[in-house]
Amino acid sequence: MRQPRDLVVEGLTKSFTARGSRLLVLDDIDLACPAGSFTALIGPSGCGKSTLLRIVTGLETGDAGRVTLGGEPAAAVAGMGELGVAFQDPALLPWRSVEDNISLPLDILGQSRRSAEARVAGLVRLVGLDGFADALPGELSGGMRQRVAIARALVTEPTILFLDEPFGALDQILRRQMNIELQRIWQERRTTTLLVTHGIDEAVFLADRVVVMAADPGRIAAVVEVPFAHPRPPGLFRDSDFHRLGDEVAALLHGTAGT
Repeated sequence: MRQPRDLVVEGLTKSFTARGSRLLVLDDIDLACPAGSFTALIGPSGCGKSTLLRIVTGLETGDAGRVTLGGEPAAAVAGMGELGVAFQDPALLPWRSVEDNISLPLDILGQSRRSAEARVAGLVRLVGLDGFADALPGELSGGMRQRVAIARALVTEPTILFLDEPFGALDQILRRQMNIELQRIWQERRTTTLLVTHGIDEAVFLADRVVVMAADPGRIAAVVEVPFAHPRPPGLFRDSDFHRLGDEVAALLHGTAGT
């Protein structure tokens, strides 16, 4: 397994042209995610969270500043198959089985499926889908489909994992269950992870630090360190200190909504 990389964003600025005028979307973003850490990014709608994620994954470029993964440009690392990405929509191919959907990045990269059979089988077990390797997406629940998407993001043994609202479409009960499962997966892999979320409880439960963004333009408003040791038990959701920290994040978040 490859060693996780750190993520460093320095002075990142990004603008778009809309209706003939220039709109500043990200303004002088500085962000550091140490190797093996779990960082949650939270902020009001329109603050540029997804734009930032697209830039750090190499899908877009900034106007100024730089993004490095383990000291190398993001686009170069992406070309080596070292980035894992999962979105709110699992985007599974309906005609491919669970195992074949997980293997899709290997096919795209031209890697041998046979040499990765044990890895794919291990990921099926890791995400709790034993017995469903041959199932089609239409035969799975929403939570199960998201598990496949996460396994697919991990199949190339990425050095960094990006998650963009992966559980946003799930109900609260299932979402909390998936938070617990994601923590278990991260504990086993220790892949550097950046999670974009609107869920305060989700951010505080999973992350080592919660980065709060402000809007108009998008910028880092605060970084909140989460003191709870891993692994975090499900009972933490009921803990008074957990709720106090969630209230702190909420106050910071609501303070940015109208700025």
